[in-house]
Amino acid sequence: MICTLCPRRCGALRDAERGNGFCRLPETLRIARIAPHLWEEPPISGTKGTGAVFFSGCTLRCVYCQNAEISHTAVGRMFTSTELAESLKRLVDMGVHTVSFITATPYVPQILETLNIYRPPVPLVWNTSGYETVETLKMLDGIIDIYLPDLKHFSPNMGRLCAGAPDYFDAASEAIREMVRQTGVPEIGEDGIMRRGTLIRHLVLPGCTGESIALLQWVKENLPEGIPVSLMSQYVPCNDVQIPVLRRKVTKREYQRVYDAMLALGIPGYTQEEASADTEFVPAFNREESFV
Repeated sequence: MICTLCPRRCGALRDAERGNGFCRLPETLRIARIAPHLWEEPPISGTKGTGAVFFSGCTLRCVYCQNAEISHTAVGRMFTSTELAESLKRLVDMGVHTVSFITATPYVPQILETLNIYRPPVPLVWNTSGYETVETLKMLDGIIDIYLPDLKHFSPNMGRLCAGAPDYFDAASEAIREMVRQTGVPEIGEDGIMRRGTLIRHLVLPGCTGESIALLQWVKENLPEGIPVSLMSQYVPCNDVQIPVLRRKVTKREYQRVYDAMLALGIPGYTQEEASADTEFVPAFNREESFV
């Protein structure tokens, strides 16, 4: 395949064994973990978890990525669409509340093929960096029930410095508008599990509260009332990050400042405990126990 699925529009050649694009992924599904995951937002994980499918590789190159083992080096195992469908069935049999496709953008056609084989009878979640094209998202219209995008960086400089994508905000803001168009404000069932909608995530970074507040203001001014934000405090210096300000955790004062801004803007959502800033919450990838 010649790939133009993400905003980089590499036009890369991807065959069954390898790819020469930014993500370096082949056309064949490469997956690093398939297992129940309990640490997403409450309406996604509930009490039994989301069936999390962590795809290898990424369309960004975040210098601080906690999952760099898979996002930067693309380790993982090859799956056919039939094999992935069988894994999704096993996840559903384990009682998960939702099924989450995580950093799956390079594999949209293969995921659609998988879902033609087996469509799980639970809400499907598209867990993404937010760095998407509207054209690719339209391929998922009517298929994905819940969008869970990151909204990471506001300025081109921070997008370039942190993620290797100076156009990050331009792409993510248009992508999130499309996600909201497709799924709208979250609909929560009586069991507390989200059935449909868009829930935005934002990771507060040390020394970057101005960026965070600018992103919250954009949400308030550009999206329908009721679109929630999950304000995350889990940042831990990882991957031997070389940017000086990012070599420490977020302070309580920094997180509080962004949280206060969110309250002042009247944006609903979720907060995270300080204890979440620990690498023990990073799941094991590409191990025998990583696959159901």
